[in-house]
Amino acid sequence: MFKYFRGSLLFTALCLVLGAILGWTITHDVAGTLGILWIVLVLGVLEVSLSFDNAVVNATVLRDMDPVWRRRFLSWGIIIAVFGMRILFPLVIVAIAAQVGPIEALKLAATDPVTYERIITGAHVGISGFGGAFLAMVGLTFFLDEEKDLHWIGVIERPFSSLSRISGLAIGIVLLALYGISRMIAPEEAMTFITAGIFGLVAYIAVQAIGALLEQGEGDEDAGHAGGQAVAVAAAKSGLAAFLYLEVLDASFSFDGVIGAFALSNNLFIIALGLGIGAMFVRSMTVMLVDRGTLSEYRFLEHGAFYAIIALATIMLLSVRFEIPETVTGLIGAGLIGLAFVASLRSKGDDDDDAVAPTGERLNIS
Repeated sequence: MFKYFRGSLLFTALCLVLGAILGWTITHDVAGTLGILWIVLVLGVLEVSLSFDNAVVNATVLRDMDPVWRRRFLSWGIIIAVFGMRILFPLVIVAIAAQVGPIEALKLAATDPVTYERIITGAHVGISGFGGAFLAMVGLTFFLDEEKDLHWIGVIERPFSSLSRISGLAIGIVLLALYGISRMIAPEEAMTFITAGIFGLVAYIAVQAIGALLEQGEGDEDAGHAGGQAVAVAAAKSGLAAFLYLEVLDASFSFDGVIGAFALSNNLFIIALGLGIGAMFVRSMTVMLVDRGTLSEYRFLEHGAFYAIIALATIMLLSVRFEIPETVTGLIGAGLIGLAFVASLRSKGDDDDDAVAPTGERLNIS
């Protein structure tokens, strides 16, 4: 276990040292420095709790991914996740919203964190629309799959599986959700929300299209794969599309965490340290899940992750109208995955019982 998390623990130690230096620079006080270190740790734990389902979904793609592109995602991807989404992305939002250059946005983050926070949180409607729509498509595509024969909650999943024959149903559901929620908010925000949501849909379709184009020359060797995860399978086989799919997916998961982090601190660098720790642990969990074949061993873990994605997408979309604490979001995701894990353990126990003959001798089921 330690070998998977060694790098994350070392990175955490580095971030805590940097946090201590930053805290002393800001407060010149031991108590203030310890307070900042506590915020860094809390942000790291919060990011892990919000993104565990991200690790599971990443693992579903990485297990079929070309080894070269898998290494690239686990190296380049984590750099993009830590520095791109946790530092550059907020700066880009501030630069666009305040109509200033990136250097001015960085200066604003360093010298006027209150204004910086106001600009970032002001972009919450658009961010929630984009991220919520993209994640909703990811979750719905998993369940709207007529070839999906393994169900965790059959009373829900079987009807959805049969509805997969209706072309464009997932897009229709997301568009109706965007329209319905837009009616709950001010007209000037509604247009931003719907526009961002449409771009989230387009981003999902674009990644799927890239995967399909790159797969076009590879024949029909993957025809037997589940249709509902066609984008994930196509991306996993094409390498580049897999990388793009996982990066957009990680970005969508990160939106909520980046915005929610301002509830604890309005300092860009403190937030980056805390969320960076979380991102590293998510990477370590992803590697462990792939190496150990955990998803195959615990058959319903993947289902729990996609239920958590649907829940997160719903919360992101509704957050433009209702204030939902980050802890609630994290607990819902962790709870769903925990229940799926328990169900997987019970299923394994049933399989083991079935493999034993009435006399007590184990049957040969190879």
